[in-house]
Amino acid sequence: MSSRMLVLFAAAAMAVMTQPAAAQDAALQAAVAGPQRGEAHVARDGARHPVETLTFWGLAPGQTVVELSPGSGYWTEILAPYAKATGGTYVAGVADLSNPNISEGAKKARADFEAKYSDEATFGKISYANFGATSGPLGAPGSADLVITARNIHNWMSAGMLDKAMADFYAVLKPGGVLGVKEHRADPRPEAEGARDGYVATQTVIAAAEKAGFKLDASSEVNANPKDTKDHPFGVWTLPPVRRSAPAGQPADPGFDRTKYEAIGESDRMTLRFVKP
Repeated sequence: MSSRMLVLFAAAAMAVMTQPAAAQDAALQAAVAGPQRGEAHVARDGARHPVETLTFWGLAPGQTVVELSPGSGYWTEILAPYAKATGGTYVAGVADLSNPNISEGAKKARADFEAKYSDEATFGKISYANFGATSGPLGAPGSADLVITARNIHNWMSAGMLDKAMADFYAVLKPGGVLGVKEHRADPRPEAEGARDGYVATQTVIAAAEKAGFKLDASSEVNANPKDTKDHPFGVWTLPPVRRSAPAGQPADPGFDRTKYEAIGESDRMTLRFVKP
C-alpha cells in the first residue's frame, strides 16, 4: 500500500472514530438549545459542557435516567425534555420524604423543585425517588440505564453515606448500565480529611464505586480546569458559582478580592464512567 493510501486510510478511520462526537444526538442538541433553560444555567455551559459530558456518559434516546440531588435543575432542564422527546424517563433522586427527621428546609426545597418542573408540556412527566442516608431503593432493581451525579460525592462523604449511595446506584441499574460521575478533583494534591474543602481524590471515587461492584470504563478531561490551584481560602466554594468570601455561616466579606478566583473560573473536575457488569 502506498504512503498516500495509508494516509487516506488513516484519515477515513479517524473520521469514523470521531463521527459520533461530531454528529451529536439531535434531540440532545435541541434540549440544550431550548428556551426552557434558565439564563443562569446556560451561562455555565462553558464550564459544564453538557453535550460533551452527557455524550461521554452514554446518554441515548429512550433511556431511563436517574439523577441524584439535582439542585436547581441544571441537568433537569436538559434531561427531562430529552426524555420526553425520545420516549425515555427522567427520575430525580431528591429529599427523602419518608425520613421522619427530614428538615423543613429540605421539604420546601423538594416542593419548590417539583413545582418548578411541573409543566408536563415542557418537561414531560418527571418521576421522583426518595434519596438520603436512610432511603429505600431508587427504583425497581435493574430498571435504569444511566445514573448520574454531578458534584455530590463530597457531600455524601461528609454525611457518611457514600457507600450507601453507591450501593443504591448499583441496585437500580441494569446489567451494562452506566454510572456517570462528575466531581471536584483534588489530584494531584492529597485529599483533605473528609474532603472538607470540597475536593475529592479520583481514587476515592473509584474505590467506592468498585466496592459497590462497578467497573471503571473510562475517564474524560472534558471538565478539567488546569487553572484551578485548589488552595483557596474557603475551599472549592471560593470559586464560581458559589463565590464564598467568608467562612461558612458568616456574612459575606464585601472587601474580599475576587479577581484571582474569577480568573480561575469553576473548579477542576473529574468526569468518570462506570459500568455495572
